[in-house]
Amino acid sequence: MVNVAILGFGTVGSGVAEVIHKNGQHISERVSNQIALKYILDIRDFPESIFAGQIVHDFSVIEQDPTVGVVVETIGGATIALDYTRRALMAGKSVVTSNKELVATHGYELMQLAREKNVSYLFEASVGGGIPILKPIRTCLAANELSEITGILNGTTNYILTRMIRAGLSFEEALREAQANGYAERNPAADIEGHDACRKICILASLAFGRQISPDQVPTEGITSITLADVEYAKSAGMKIKLLGRAIRREADGKVCAYVAPHLVPDESPLANVEGVFNAISVVGDAIGDVMFYGQGAGKLPTASAVVGDVMDAAKHMCYLKSNCWEAGGPEVVFSQEEVASAWYARVAGEEPVEGARKLSAAQGEPGESAWLIEGALRPAEVRARLAGREVKNLYRVLG
Repeated sequence: MVNVAILGFGTVGSGVAEVIHKNGQHISERVSNQIALKYILDIRDFPESIFAGQIVHDFSVIEQDPTVGVVVETIGGATIALDYTRRALMAGKSVVTSNKELVATHGYELMQLAREKNVSYLFEASVGGGIPILKPIRTCLAANELSEITGILNGTTNYILTRMIRAGLSFEEALREAQANGYAERNPAADIEGHDACRKICILASLAFGRQISPDQVPTEGITSITLADVEYAKSAGMKIKLLGRAIRREADGKVCAYVAPHLVPDESPLANVEGVFNAISVVGDAIGDVMFYGQGAGKLPTASAVVGDVMDAAKHMCYLKSNCWEAGGPEVVFSQEEVASAWYARVAGEEPVEGARKLSAAQGEPGESAWLIEGALRPAEVRARLAGREVKNLYRVLG
């Protein structure tokens, strides 16, 4: 028997408990071992819940129980969750998490600790919710030299942009609708400012390219400056605006550039047609070419599905290490997005022509402004030089 403890009984934690309870027999049969939920750690009591008898308030109860083999961390953040994860691993327990912030900032340290203790540290649900992506990168695509990952990694921002495109809502109106529908938090900063996508692209890049990429190495821009005029200008060019996380490996030296920013995506690209709260992640390998993973990127049961999949993986391998892995990072691992060339979209004050650019038209363009598609492959410094002397309202890459 493998006893499981869940840390945190919020949306994801309660979903994990529900999946284990509902599908317990099927799960146990698949791993040839009985999986049992023994504890749920939370500061609250849940007297009406069917899991009320499993609620505990002191982590040391779990830490000191030798019968607990797998700890599921769904607390979030990188403070208490970090402390509990370290202690669980030190106690010889495998840890499964959906906590993208913790993995992005402390993944290397925690994987090293798991190795030392010969246990597992798994986090499939930290990227893409219920979309299988980390395991395919680690196993199915292992024979490939991966060169690029590009993804719509945040369902909240994708929903907002979809509503701006489809319904003509302003950013503020679309955000309020997302909050009313439960797709955005009361404080949506982590989503709309790009921090959530930043953490996810860090994890993807670290796993794909083998070295820790930290959030402070990833330039990040959100969607708060996007207007309906930008949406209209993009439409006139046959494109849609999407918030993308990207990680590009440079062949010459193996260094990685990772960043998060709005992009204009051509309508013919599969990413342009990913709408609502759905996520999609494109991975490029030298043998496989371009493959895309698509599905619900968040939600109680989709995320819980990924978490329980990791619980099953850990339970199958209780006698030896089953873990994601990458090596330590550092400044020598990355190169700047200033070195990445692309075509560009620019919305500027005034009508003065821009060298080598095509003027875009839009029904909702603001008076006294103009928008330009700067074609070719230009680095940021070259684009800024062409726009010198102008007030630049928005400047976005075109995905090519």
